[in-house]
Amino acid sequence: MIIAVINLLLIFFIWNIVNTRYLPRLPKRAKLEEQLLCSILVPLRNEERNVKGLVQSLQKLQYPHLEFILLDDRSEDDTLDRLKQETAGDSRFRLIEGNNLPEGWVGKVFACYQLSGYAKGDFLLFLDADARLQPEAIGAALTLMKKKDAKLLTGFPVFPVSSWLGALLIPMQHFVVYFHLPLMLVGKTLFPSAVAAHGAFMFFERRAYEVIGGHKSVRSSLVEDVHLARKMKEHGHQVVLANVTEQVTCRMYETSTEVWQGFLKNIYAGLGRSPWLVVMLSGFYGLFYVWPLYWLFYGLITLQMVYVLPFVLGVLQRLWTDWISRQRKIYSLLMPLSALTLIVLMHASMWRSLRKRTYQWKGRYYS
Repeated sequence: MIIAVINLLLIFFIWNIVNTRYLPRLPKRAKLEEQLLCSILVPLRNEERNVKGLVQSLQKLQYPHLEFILLDDRSEDDTLDRLKQETAGDSRFRLIEGNNLPEGWVGKVFACYQLSGYAKGDFLLFLDADARLQPEAIGAALTLMKKKDAKLLTGFPVFPVSSWLGALLIPMQHFVVYFHLPLMLVGKTLFPSAVAAHGAFMFFERRAYEVIGGHKSVRSSLVEDVHLARKMKEHGHQVVLANVTEQVTCRMYETSTEVWQGFLKNIYAGLGRSPWLVVMLSGFYGLFYVWPLYWLFYGLITLQMVYVLPFVLGVLQRLWTDWISRQRKIYSLLMPLSALTLIVLMHASMWRSLRKRTYQWKGRYYS
């Protein structure tokens, strides 16, 4: 059995290398003949700790035609006051106080829907409050969109982590997408299922966004980023999933509690609420990425190095993903623990849904 696992892990490793060759990077320099207005739209709910860094990041952007619209989504902290302080005197910023959340809507989705109604740009960038952009990010993204004739560009940022659970789970987002999703099909076909997206960085051509119905069309979705990307393809619009890690950083969650609650509400919905998929993925990750930790210790104790190879190959596969996504390389050594935590999280999220219990996020509850 161990020889079969070694051979398959070697194939997985080679596949990862080949697959990520189809992941385009944002260019280092913009090459645009026409510079149209871009609206940067940011929903904020209880984000007082992120306001200063967000505003400073936006103010450093070098693209000349920008408007910034920031919406305070009924925050229960000092988000709105901080926004007023940090944007004072900069006419490019417009602050909006969000309306009460209607029944049937997810909070962030409704906030983005409101933001789109105020935007005047030819392009709409929906950005999370914990995202930070390099000065050249807008021009670089628009250049790649033009080159690929894309109507939506998205990507998974660099994810700095500040908690032990974050170190185990957050970088796994890159691994799961770059391993399981055939990236060639994302950028070269209109198959709706061949898509991935990250809500921290969603860059739309406005007319295409309006054609699909915008955020209103996914009002009840906990994974609205993926569902919007699918709708773009269903309407015949090209979607580009890019490696944006040189231009975009996102500190998703500060504490382990935030990590758990954030992933708990999203992961089962992201798997299509399929118990069978949870079971299959649990078995897959358990066999190929958790069990090799046992073999590692057995091999070291008995001096049978063949038992060490599955662990080494799993770490190398993860190391490749961490390298191209600019995550800390030391995290690759945590692969067995990351896989085990992922399995536990999938089951916790699934059983919460099956038992009709709600998910909690920023003071709101979702089913």
